[in-house]
Amino acid sequence: MFWQDHAPPHFHALYGEYEVLINIRTLEVIQGDMPRRALALVLEWAQEHRTELMENWELCTHNQSLKKIHPLP
Repeated sequence: MFWQDHAPPHFHALYGEYEVLINIRTLEVIQGDMPRRALALVLEWAQEHRTELMENWELCTHNQSLKKIHPLP
C-alpha cells in the first residue's frame, strides 16, 4: 500500500517481475498479471487478512504507519 493512494481500497502484490493491484473488498485483480499459482496464494492470504488490510488502508489515508500483517504459514 502507498500513502494517499487512489480508491478503491487495494494493495499491490509483487512476484518477480509481476505486479497486481487487488481490490481489498472484492479480492478482484484491478490491474496487472501474475502466474496463477502465485495469485492463488496472494488471494488466500488476502482472504485471511481482509480486515487487517482494510485497517491498513485507513491508516494509509491518514499518513500513519502500517501494521505488520503475517504471511501464510
